[in-house]
Amino acid sequence: MNDSVKAIDPRELEAAFSLFNEASTQLATAYHDLQARVDRLAAELAVANGELKRQYLEKEALSERLRLLLDALPGGVVVVDGDARVVEANPAARAWLGEDLVGRPWPEIASGRLSTGPGTAEWSVPSADGTRRLTLSESRFDASGGRILLLNDVTEAVRLQQQLEHHKRLSAMGEMAAGLAHQLRTPLATALLHAANLSRPDLEEADRVRFSERVRERLKHLERMIQDMLMFVRGQRGGEDEVFPLEPVLRDVVQIIEPQMAGRSLEFTWQPPEGEVRLRGGRKALTGVLLNLLENAMQATEAGGSISLVAERVPGAVNVRVRDTGRGIDPEIRQRLFEPFFTTRQEGTGLGLAIVRGVVESHGGEVAVESAPGAGSTFTLRLPLVADAVAA
Repeated sequence: MNDSVKAIDPRELEAAFSLFNEASTQLATAYHDLQARVDRLAAELAVANGELKRQYLEKEALSERLRLLLDALPGGVVVVDGDARVVEANPAARAWLGEDLVGRPWPEIASGRLSTGPGTAEWSVPSADGTRRLTLSESRFDASGGRILLLNDVTEAVRLQQQLEHHKRLSAMGEMAAGLAHQLRTPLATALLHAANLSRPDLEEADRVRFSERVRERLKHLERMIQDMLMFVRGQRGGEDEVFPLEPVLRDVVQIIEPQMAGRSLEFTWQPPEGEVRLRGGRKALTGVLLNLLENAMQATEAGGSISLVAERVPGAVNVRVRDTGRGIDPEIRQRLFEPFFTTRQEGTGLGLAIVRGVVESHGGEVAVESAPGAGSTFTLRLPLVADAVAA
């Protein structure tokens, strides 16, 4: 044996084997623990995958139900992304606005195919069977500016509402037929009496002129009463639907009413709005409304008093005020001013202010009155501007 090779101590060898066995045991234990964890994670992953698959199937079923629901909805649904471009539309929306709806900018579609009604939140859409009336509402659904637009067809509802209002007016006319017949008979009898005097051969020329003037006044009064009744029954706008500037309407009214003011010794002033003010509706109907208010103001104001007609532009609308320094209106009467057939005058029909309110509302506006006994009255018509109505 080589003396240079050192003999291995059996105790060191035993210690080395002992360390090896201990390390092997620890490795085996760690492997078993790792295997157990892998099995547990695999089981949890299988459960999670099953839950995800179940949720996916449920969402698929929900998506299918929503799609079927959107397809079956009678209303239109349009989805617009953050760039205002149509990304989805249901069949109702495509039927109203065109099959090429998806992919197009919504502002282009709205400006090209939709037109607003006067002062309303409704839209008019041309269709093969006539014009449809739609209401439009929207909701934002994400932070990028996406929107859901809901279109609802109210054509039939509008038609039924118009029929209901027409029947109400006919019913009201039927209830008041006897009273109106009496009101018509009185000025007619007066006109006939004065006309009979005109046939007298011994009548002086001055008396003949006086009787002729009285006949003309009574006939004009009859004509005005009949016009009020027809306008009330027919509806307030009389079929007119046009865009027109307000100032020429005011000038026409002033031209008609100014000589009457001077004849009653009343001071009359008027002021047009600043800039161009354009309205949509019935020009003749609005002219009649202003004349009605000014004539009422003349009847309520004694000689020497003053009456003004002022139009003032405000954001989105124009305020037209008729102000007088007359006797004013009692509070209990003021509450009933706009009721059909309510009047405090012996020869009135009670339809004038009811027509005023109807015409103003048909233009999308509102009417208000401020008055106190002895302090005069102010009637204010608030009418929406065409440009603001379209922008809305």
